[in-house]
Amino acid sequence: MRFFGDPEKARRDRRRRRASTIPTDAEEAGLVTVVADDIDYVDEVRVAIEERVSLSPDALTGMEASLRFPGGETGDSKIFARLSAWQNWIFQRPNAVGATGALTLYGKPERPGFDFRRT
Repeated sequence: MRFFGDPEKARRDRRRRRASTIPTDAEEAGLVTVVADDIDYVDEVRVAIEERVSLSPDALTGMEASLRFPGGETGDSKIFARLSAWQNWIFQRPNAVGATGALTLYGKPERPGFDFRRT
């Protein structure tokens, strides 16, 4: 998706993969999101893992599905494709609205309990 509509960038990336890439070059090429320095590395990895674990598996499935269809969007496609898919798939699942779902416990001190077998 990061190279959609830019075939030249994809060709440069393909050539670059044949050689070793240093982290700052990878960041510049759009291949990585964060390049943490030695001082912050452990904290950056810990926070990334905590953020990933805090997401519902259903929400992750929905985000992945959104990435399967790259390209330009119109207002209609955003409303009728993505939003309706999220409403039907994500917000009606037990991981969202069940007894221990994310939406049920939103704003409460308890953490949601996700069923990871659902995806």
